[in-house]
Amino acid sequence: MHRRGFMKKGLQAWSQYLGVSALASSTEAGAQILASTGGGTSGESEETFWAGVRDQFPLTRERIYVNNGGLGPSPRVSIQAVHNRMDELEEISETGHSAKLWSSVKEKAGNILGCRPEEVAYTRNTTEGVNIVCNGLPLKPGDEVITSTHEHVGNTVSWLARQKRDGIAIKVFEPSMASAQENIDRIERLIGSRTRVLSISHVTTATGQVLPVKEIGRLSARHDLWYFIDGAQSAGMMPVDVTDIGCHAYATSGHKWLLGPKGTGLLYVRESALDSIDAKFVGAYSTAGHTDMATGEFGFNPTAQRYEYGTVSIPLFLGLGEAMGFLLDLDLERVKRRNHALAIALMTGLDELGAEVLSPREPGEHSSIVTFRIKEMPKDELQHFLGKHYRIRSRGIYEGGLEALRISLHIYNSFEEVSTILEGVKAAQTA
Repeated sequence: MHRRGFMKKGLQAWSQYLGVSALASSTEAGAQILASTGGGTSGESEETFWAGVRDQFPLTRERIYVNNGGLGPSPRVSIQAVHNRMDELEEISETGHSAKLWSSVKEKAGNILGCRPEEVAYTRNTTEGVNIVCNGLPLKPGDEVITSTHEHVGNTVSWLARQKRDGIAIKVFEPSMASAQENIDRIERLIGSRTRVLSISHVTTATGQVLPVKEIGRLSARHDLWYFIDGAQSAGMMPVDVTDIGCHAYATSGHKWLLGPKGTGLLYVRESALDSIDAKFVGAYSTAGHTDMATGEFGFNPTAQRYEYGTVSIPLFLGLGEAMGFLLDLDLERVKRRNHALAIALMTGLDELGAEVLSPREPGEHSSIVTFRIKEMPKDELQHFLGKHYRIRSRGIYEGGLEALRISLHIYNSFEEVSTILEGVKAAQTA
């Protein structure tokens, strides 16, 4: 099947998914689909809009970048903000710390996560947020933590290290594609009298499955469990509302779907849970103000800032603020619809090729991550083949023993790139 054939099949599937009629022409089908995603009066104008969004990224067009789940490129507005502030601060050799700036960036973070700015702490990445939570919780030997087999190593190794160090017990469940309820049931079957923590991903790094985090939150509350979410693959890909989810803490990266500078991250901790997580690393920003070594006078900052223990790069977090503003201006619901359209087109094309798609199909469970494998070629060889012959940057998946290839699509990608990926997979099958 040629490129237009792949495009047509994917677009027609997306048309049906959205409840619009499939059209004979892939161009016309794409126009109708894209118009239905909002923001444009026609598919042509909508696609023109997204082409304009792509122009805001200096990301090279010499290859197809579909590894946003690993690292996201930044738009020019973010990069320029970093450069400008770095130049300004280096001229006067100052940190640039400003309560007004801090408040402004955290307000955007609150809008991204659905929480108050005071409940947000700056981190360097999701892993740092995981470590703050994991090592700060008051767990005793024999206390149990439930997690899944599809977690990123950043959300497993900290718990495994604490198991080795403190004698906690880890229980795991295999995420099910059967139904959201099946995943809730699998978690509930693991809950025992010593279970204390539930630590899961909002969107799994392995297959892009969107877990029923709100319903799991209700389950956690019924059993009085401490509920933590790894949001590395969700914030910036889709709207997030941590208050509605009901989690105690939520960690994410600034440099994945949020498209911010590398080395930035966010940690949400519910105000009522702040005293449940001991701040193990502390410094000037952790305190409520005055400290006195002679008297022992000391108090933690009453906000999540207590987890910010030292100087951070103001230019980088200013850049993160600009990237978050960029996404908020686009509207995260619109971003989600666009990305899902790309993912559906890719999955449909892979089906036509006979590839094994491991990502879920249900509307509420699939994201813009598509994981698959082909019987003709192991994942490492397939990744190399697509990189060498089609200039495609993807990521191999070993988590959960899947041994598959992951394609993660974001707003700078296009239907044309999806078609090229499918051409590459077809070529690999006959190589």
